[in-house]
Amino acid sequence: MNLFEHIGRYFIMLRFAFSKPEKMKVFWPMFFKEIEAIVINSIPLVGFLSIFMGAVISLQTASNMSSPLLPNYTIGYITRQSTILEFSPTIISLIIAGKVGSNIASEIGSMRVTEQIDALDIMGVNSIGYLMLPKILAATIFFPFVIILSMVLSLIGGWIAGVQSGLYSTETYVLGVRAFWATDANGLYYALSKTMVFAFLITSIASYFGYYTKGGALEVGRSSTQAVVASSVAILLANYVLTQLILI
Repeated sequence: MNLFEHIGRYFIMLRFAFSKPEKMKVFWPMFFKEIEAIVINSIPLVGFLSIFMGAVISLQTASNMSSPLLPNYTIGYITRQSTILEFSPTIISLIIAGKVGSNIASEIGSMRVTEQIDALDIMGVNSIGYLMLPKILAATIFFPFVIILSMVLSLIGGWIAGVQSGLYSTETYVLGVRAFWATDANGLYYALSKTMVFAFLITSIASYFGYYTKGGALEVGRSSTQAVVASSVAILLANYVLTQLILI
């Protein structure tokens, strides 16, 4: 199957995924279950990565501040901008694509090869909407809150690293973090907007590859790999397009 056939089948799948749930009393428990599986369970990994990446960004910025024309608070400013514009929304989403995307693809793929999805279809259940809609909505709605947490922890990591190493004081770093915020606040809306797009792409693409798995356990693993690769490529392409549309 070529790329255009995959894309066509993907959009057909989305049409069924966003159909009205047949029973809301079944939808809501699954929705809250996916919030825990996709969003809450990702917080420890996101927090760990954010603290250390924020520390690395601030230290690298401080080590390259060789020009006397640059004020010391530039370190905090660059750390903030790097975190909000790219690190937290894009890099964290790429990492989550590996964790969450592979889990979703393998879960749905396992249901496919064990004929559980066929059983749902035989019972007249919209298996695409039943399995995918809670995942897509849970990630798209709540993952921006995880990214906000990532931004905060990244800035805290940058502060701890710089103060402990003696490269700058708390006052200097905080001044840089707060600098020009009135004119740069749109960057936060840009970051959260593309985070929602990335979350949608991760869950929907992973669901697609899992749902159309054929074969056995080996094919389930292959589908998980394809889901991660396709999600990562889609995130990078969407990042470029959204940057052109929103920032430029």
